[in-house]
Amino acid sequence: MSLLQPAGNRRPLHRRTIDVQVYARDDGHFDVEASLQDTKPRDIPLVDGIRRAGEPLHDMQLHLVIDSQTNILAARSETRWMPYPGTCDHHSNAYERLVGLNLMKGFRLGIKERLSGTQGCTHLTELCLALPTAVIQSFVGVVFDAREDRADGSPPFQLDRCHALRRDGVIVQTHFPRWHRPARAAVDAAPAAEMPAIPS
Repeated sequence: MSLLQPAGNRRPLHRRTIDVQVYARDDGHFDVEASLQDTKPRDIPLVDGIRRAGEPLHDMQLHLVIDSQTNILAARSETRWMPYPGTCDHHSNAYERLVGLNLMKGFRLGIKERLSGTQGCTHLTELCLALPTAVIQSFVGVVFDAREDRADGSPPFQLDRCHALRRDGVIVQTHFPRWHRPARAAVDAAPAAEMPAIPS
């Protein structure tokens, strides 16, 4: 039996929930509201007393304002439930340091430089990593044109961003044929007669 098949007897130990919601604003910007919550199915002792089963161990939020190019214009965090009250939530508004970063260009490196280790909260910093793909998903068809025939003649932004949408793959060949490219191995293996002539 595969180890990946659930065993007959198992018991829940922990649950982490991450939620990201994106809203279009009337001023042309976008609100990004993200939260991370940890709960346990049993009572646990903490420095401030007993945390009852189902009550959050962590409940943290990030709120960003971004523009249509995914530049972060404003940022703040909130810690509502924490294991060390009066300390976990005192990080001098560290997440305002996200301002100026771009979610699609160098974001993870920027987080590492500005918020890694003791510069921030482990859980809020981890929550940041869920933001780029969630925002991109919310922008498809609203901000980003994902169609094959874009007005500016450029390829859809999503191509070559994952294995399913690689340009030499069947999905691109089927749904975005204009942008399909044969696999390098297939080109190398093609008979010489089928290869374009090399100018002398």
